[in-house]
Amino acid sequence: MSSFLFLYKGFVPPTPEIGTAWMAWFDDVGDRMVDSGHPMTSGVEVTRDGSTDLPLGLDSFTGYSIVDAASLDDAVALARTNPMVTSVVVHELARM
Repeated sequence: MSSFLFLYKGFVPPTPEIGTAWMAWFDDVGDRMVDSGHPMTSGVEVTRDGSTDLPLGLDSFTGYSIVDAASLDDAVALARTNPMVTSVVVHELARM
């Protein structure tokens, strides 16, 4: 079993229906959820040349979770069941 980082992309103002869909998804994931994460608000991208404000929008990263899955394909299949706004970016976490 490997761990995968799910980065949630896209922001729309939350509604009760969105909250209900997310809670149902967390319940469906069950014990494969290692860390349900936290929502993210606007941020700042820092580079060697300075920084840029990152307002919330459809291209913003807006949250994360860490899940266990048997393979990248299994993690992608699980991500497809997520009540995403725009997309879910999936990265396998390296073992150190």
